[in-house]
Amino acid sequence: MSRLAIWSWRFALFALTVVLLSIVVVRTGLLEVLPALATFGAALVFAVLAVLTAFFAFVVIWRQGLPGLGRAVGGLFLGLLLLAYPGYLAVRAYKLPVINDITTDTAHPPSFGALAKSRRPGTNSYPAKFAGLQEQAYPDIAPLELDASTRVAYNETLKLIEKRKWQVVDEMPPIGNRDGTIEAVARTTIMGFPDDVVIRVSADGAGSRVDVRSAARYGIDDFGTNARRVMALLNDIENAVSSARPETPAPLPETTAPPKPKPKRKPARKPKTR
Repeated sequence: MSRLAIWSWRFALFALTVVLLSIVVVRTGLLEVLPALATFGAALVFAVLAVLTAFFAFVVIWRQGLPGLGRAVGGLFLGLLLLAYPGYLAVRAYKLPVINDITTDTAHPPSFGALAKSRRPGTNSYPAKFAGLQEQAYPDIAPLELDASTRVAYNETLKLIEKRKWQVVDEMPPIGNRDGTIEAVARTTIMGFPDDVVIRVSADGAGSRVDVRSAARYGIDDFGTNARRVMALLNDIENAVSSARPETPAPLPETTAPPKPKPKRKPARKPKTR
């Protein structure tokens, strides 16, 4: 049996175990995110070793005719599978600007309230330098203007957030001239890194306006994750509000009509006697 083929398979299995461990650590919050990232990086190193060892094993198996081709192929396939997603992120990082905060209103972005204490110092406000980069990379991200009232827009938005199973941290429905706000924590698909989201619903004439801000809690680059989240949420809000049942006005209180006067009964005629 080719020892290189054996070690390729071992490296791949170990890398897979470490990746799963780092995902569990992030999603359960057992450790801080930075140690989990270091663990994930170590897993990628072992995945690279599995791929390189598999190629050397192919050469030895071809020249010496040793068994172990199946393990070499397995190590190569599993190593490439673990490297596929980081490679995809690397391509996106090359094409997209290095930003980690997206908002529909770059002039007056929604601010984090309850989530501010969970973010790193200095990351609560939207960086002004991101405005131009965001406009070039994501020109379609803009406030959502609706013909529905603020109450309908707020309720439908809250339903969508609960349907996505985001963790709602704070909610304040619109009352009078006060804007409605929703703060929630969303998770990335694979690793489960927390991203902070705040939605602002304000009155806009007879209708309403929805502004969304989504920012990564860790890292300097989100690889386009927050932009995709904002565009998907705005699209779903527009569809949900358009298909929502219109508000029905509250029924007027019933007025009691005055009782009708009872008709006077005519006295009965006495029978005539002969």
